[in-house]
Amino acid sequence: MVLDSFLEPAACWLLHSGIQEASGGVARYYRLDSGTNLPVSSEITGYAISTLAYLHSLTGNSAYLDAAFRAARYLTSEVWDGTTFPFEPGSDRAYFFDIGIIVRGLLAASRLPGGEEFREAAHQAALSLAFDFMGDEAPFHPIVSLPDKQPLAHEKQWSRSPGCYQLKSALAWHDISVSAGDEHAQKLYETVLAYSLATHDTFLFSEPVREKQMDRLHAYSYFLEALLAASDRPLVREALATGVARAAALYREIAPTFERSDVAAQILRVRLIAHHIDALPLDEAAASHEAARAASFQAAPDHPDPRLRGGFYFGSKRGEMLPFSNPVSTGFCLQALQLWQQHQSGRWNFNLQQLI
Repeated sequence: MVLDSFLEPAACWLLHSGIQEASGGVARYYRLDSGTNLPVSSEITGYAISTLAYLHSLTGNSAYLDAAFRAARYLTSEVWDGTTFPFEPGSDRAYFFDIGIIVRGLLAASRLPGGEEFREAAHQAALSLAFDFMGDEAPFHPIVSLPDKQPLAHEKQWSRSPGCYQLKSALAWHDISVSAGDEHAQKLYETVLAYSLATHDTFLFSEPVREKQMDRLHAYSYFLEALLAASDRPLVREALATGVARAAALYREIAPTFERSDVAAQILRVRLIAHHIDALPLDEAAASHEAARAASFQAAPDHPDPRLRGGFYFGSKRGEMLPFSNPVSTGFCLQALQLWQQHQSGRWNFNLQQLI
């Protein structure tokens, strides 16, 4: 099987644009204005592994497997400090959210042919996630200092305070529970699930600045994605229904001022997956709108900048594209558009462990 024509350029961007550097690590962004990558990020490398593993599942192309393994080996050999994954190599802090994404990436690599070597690293990092970040008022602190692993003071910025978005990271424990039958890992996921359900109603509007709510909406969509693992429960289905409606309405309101491509993709993925697991009726018109918006951020395959061709822009402000091409935006949009194509053609083929 080959990718659909509008997705193949995105896959080529991941392989050939230079966003994955010689080390195997993946840069946070490519900057069009300066023609340079931002520094390699541990979290973004974890997302890239999951994306490459997904592409391999679609095509069987060994190029995606090789690139996923190079990224995974970068994390396990260059970033892992023996006890945790720092934000970047040599950083003095580690993030709860980042490590969960890394664990899920390593688990995705371990499921690839010949990838068994990454399973133990994923489980060790999951233990770090469980023990190094334990909190008081919230189950887990968002950031700890290194090497002493002391929690940093919470700040107003969503990524530096506890919140329902952490459930996406806790999905790593659910994945381990599914693959290894680890009841303790499932209980950890359940702890974050209960906290997230109790607090999500106030998360979006804790940020009063309208434009910044788009960034918070991106984080809120992480919560919605991670609810899918427990969507057989009435309380979770209720949260999904109200959350998707709330997120979609806010996205449309803010988009003319500031729009993120990943938010359109995230909402669309949740809609489609929830529909196909009988957790939420599908609003076809809304899904079609979100698919069109996500697709509109893809750079043309003949773009004059060869390091941009086929990738997805991070977003736009007042209709003007922002000068960033982003591996996470590309991965989310690639997957969302592929799922939309599958839904429309009646060829749905997806399991939740494949969620990027």
